[in-house]
This record gives sequence, structure tokens and C-alpha cells, in this order.
Amino acid sequence: MELEGVEAARARVAALGLPPALADDAGPLAPAAAEASLEVIVAQYGGLLDDSASVLVVCRQWTRGPDGSVAEGGTTVDVRLSRAEPRWTVTALHPGVAGPAAAAPPPAVARVLAEPRIELPPEAAADLRGGTVHDSVLEAMLRLAGPYTLSVSVVRTGHPLDVFGTTRPSDHPLGRAFDVWRIDGLAVVDPGTSRQLIESFMRDAAAAGSYNVGGPVAIPGVGNRFFTDDTHHDHCHVGFDH
Repeated sequence: MELEGVEAARARVAALGLPPALADDAGPLAPAAAEASLEVIVAQYGGLLDDSASVLVVCRQWTRGPDGSVAEGGTTVDVRLSRAEPRWTVTALHPGVAGPAAAAPPPAVARVLAEPRIELPPEAAADLRGGTVHDSVLEAMLRLAGPYTLSVSVVRTGHPLDVFGTTRPSDHPLGRAFDVWRIDGLAVVDPGTSRQLIESFMRDAAAAGSYNVGGPVAIPGVGNRFFTDDTHHDHCHVGFDH
């Protein structure tokens, strides 16, 4: 008998030399569908320490039902890893599940969703439709979409609840932050991407009201709103305090 759903996923995980039980936490990654196809849009750090890491894997997914119809969706998976030899190993999967669409989301949501210079993966778009994202985030996205094309990776769902390695709540699950992995079609992590472009984006994010702008570029200044660390070498973080 051909394996389906979670059972098939357990077999694939075991073949990789990882605990088959990881598949039990796959959630929407192992749908009960006749067929399923998955595209990884981007993978970025959610946190990085000496011995552990969080990698946010942003996915788009298509499933085919028994009647042949195809549904499109996606999820963001918080993949946890720990240092091991000869390589890091996956220890847990935390797929995000966005809430239902709100009956009356803020007016700015429709403007963001319709803006071609703002690229949103499925779960980030669902966050906006759910009405759980603060106006400060929506307004900053629209303002930044003037001079830039921004590819968003994560807004709310799928991000660790706390800043990785701490007990300090992250602004993401509160709907007060978004991450950008590509600017004007150029990946932030690519060393060939102009550092001047990234610094310009970070400064403009602060001008759009962000109190906490992270990225791969160190912008000097005492008590300023910019930071850089290992986690933010592959994306820009734009956070708000209200």
C-alpha cells in the first residue's frame, strides 16, 4: 500500500536519518490531500546562538482535492536546530497557522495587498487579512513601497514568540513587526547586494516610524534605532512599539 499524509512524511524523514516523530508536528506540510506540492520561498534565521538556531522556512503550497480542484496556500515553519557532529540537526518543527480573515480588517490592509511593490508570502498575507497587524506596520510598508520593492518574509505567524534565546516577547507575534528578505529584487543575504542600498532601506524604515531596525549593516550612533547581529545578516527587521 502506498503511504499517504503523515505516514509518508515519517518515512521520508527517517530516510534522512532524523527522528520520524518530527513528521507528527508537520501540520499543514503533510496535508490529507490527493496530491500536494510545496515551494520554499525563502529560509531566514529566526535566531542564532552557539548551539541552537531557529530557521524560518517560508513556504507556498498547492493541494489537489478528490474532485481535482487545486487550492493554494502556504505556511511558515519555525525549524529548530541544535549543533551536532558532523552537522547541525533538526530537533523540532513549529508550523504557523494564521487565524481566519477578519470581517472588517483595517482599510490599509487592502492597500497593502493591492500594492505590487510589496511582495507577501501566503501566511503574511493571511496575517494582514486577519486584522491582527498594527496600522504602524501597514503604513510603513506602504511608505517604503514608494522608493523600494520589498519582499516580506514574516509578519506575525510563524515567528518565535520570544526573541530567540531570551524571555523577551518578540514584536512579531504582537503584529508590530515585519521582516524583509529582498529589496528591489536583491537578496539581503547576497554579498553582491549593495550595502548602500540596505543601509538606505534601514534608514528609511526608521524614518517610517520603526524604533528597532535590524540588518546586516552596522549604522553607528549612540542610542539610535539600528542594530546588527548574526541573526540579521540575511534579512532586515522593522519593528514598532505601538
